[in-house]
Amino acid sequence: DPGADASLCGMAATGASGTNAVRYGTMRPNVLNLRVVLPDGRLLHTAGPGRQPRKRAAGYDLTSLFVGSEGTLGFLTQATLRLHPLPEATAVTVASFPSVGAAVACTVQVLQAAVPVARIEFLDDVMADACGRFSGKGLPVAATLLLELHGSRRSLAEQQQQMEEIMQQNDGSSLAWAEGLEEREQLWSMRHNAWYAALALRPGCQGYCTDVCVPISRLPDVVVETKQDLQASGLTGPMVGHVGDGNFHCILIFNSQDPEEAQRVHAFTQRLGRRALAAGGTCTGEHGVGLGKRALLQEELGQEGLDTLRSIKAALDPLNLMNPGKVI
Repeated sequence: DPGADASLCGMAATGASGTNAVRYGTMRPNVLNLRVVLPDGRLLHTAGPGRQPRKRAAGYDLTSLFVGSEGTLGFLTQATLRLHPLPEATAVTVASFPSVGAAVACTVQVLQAAVPVARIEFLDDVMADACGRFSGKGLPVAATLLLELHGSRRSLAEQQQQMEEIMQQNDGSSLAWAEGLEEREQLWSMRHNAWYAALALRPGCQGYCTDVCVPISRLPDVVVETKQDLQASGLTGPMVGHVGDGNFHCILIFNSQDPEEAQRVHAFTQRLGRRALAAGGTCTGEHGVGLGKRALLQEELGQEGLDTLRSIKAALDPLNLMNPGKVI
């Protein structure tokens, strides 16, 4: 997993999240305080030195300002984090569906039913096939959901029954529930190796991963449209995502020595970002703006929003020392 060696402050700086975010949240709500070295060398504690309240209403939310700032406002050197208790029991299953639309519709129904799912990850048929072959375990070549439930042993049985009923309503078929640690880790290892599984589809080619996030109610439409766009573009781009958050990724595998194919990749990523914006979403759920999505950021926030970001940047970093050119 390319993100397995991430640092806590690096995750805060990029506004990162992972497979558990649907239940426990992204980095933003889990950071209570940050120690930041500002561009002029001053040391800032965003919630005050030594402070770690669960909530606060004292002044501007400086902590959230720096979470996701992508290194443009200061160096994050210490993070105070919210902790969550480990669940008494955990269960994981893999479910296959006849189409990407059915898999994502199942996700929406799970969330609408308020099942407290801990992880719900989506693989399209191309990604499921790649992950199955790369891991050597084999998965049906079909749209797939990996689901994990947390709770007490009693509540887990009720959640499993709810999940199975919803999956059946959406024509899903699931494997037996895995509750042992080793079995669960084997199932999740397929998902964590998705990047390498995708690269193995075209040895010697380069991978480019993009992401968007949309309201849950619009997720089925956006995923289906994106799948159709990929097929019409003739690109190798398996889809994978944290669909419980409305967030999904396309891992585009292309020949970087072929300018025409590289241009098709760029055009697709721009269409994907604008499709998410048209659906009321964001051009990036967790990867950040960096250099490649600056135009999309302006479309998302409008000129007033971008001007406000630039004013904040100028106030904290007037010499433009921190990641110049990134984000804005």
